[in-house]
Amino acid sequence: MYVMAEPKTKRGQIRRAKILAAAETVMGDQGFSAASIAEITRLADTALGTFYVYFTSKEQVFRELVLEMGRITRAIVGEAISDAPDRLSSERAGLEAFLRFVAERPQLYRIVEEARFVDPEAYRDYFWHFGQAYTLGLREAQKRGEISAGDPEVRAYALMGISKALGDRYVLWEETPDIERVVEEAHKMICHGLAP
Repeated sequence: MYVMAEPKTKRGQIRRAKILAAAETVMGDQGFSAASIAEITRLADTALGTFYVYFTSKEQVFRELVLEMGRITRAIVGEAISDAPDRLSSERAGLEAFLRFVAERPQLYRIVEEARFVDPEAYRDYFWHFGQAYTLGLREAQKRGEISAGDPEVRAYALMGISKALGDRYVLWEETPDIERVVEEAHKMICHGLAP
């Protein structure tokens, strides 16, 4: 897939970001198939032709949003766990940061879910990059004796699955999610399963 270069001017970067933000809203609310470039540009308050200055197609915008979700989420979780004293504390902080991000940007989360069907390669890449970093973190925690021995990759994907399912059930499906309660309960289960 052809990827256009990032805009060189500040004005161009702002315009591209506005289009991406509008696409996140439109695609997250309506789904990929129902979303139109005309609606995206209308919401971005930009001319239809301007869209093609920054993106080649609706598919490219969609893929960019999946990549953005990965970048932002990894950064947010990384920041949240950076001061954690041990792996089990990291698990709690990371889960809470993820669920709070889903609550703040539910459309972006829905786009990643839809990528399974719209852009399976982007969907796999999204989870693959998470899985690689997560596996490494668990492997290092095992070496330090912070968690019990086991297959770090299987555990990484199991923990990612927990986060994903909790995001669906307790964030997207609830009007006022009680994230603290969900994190507390899930963390008890994670600690019982991972404690050395």
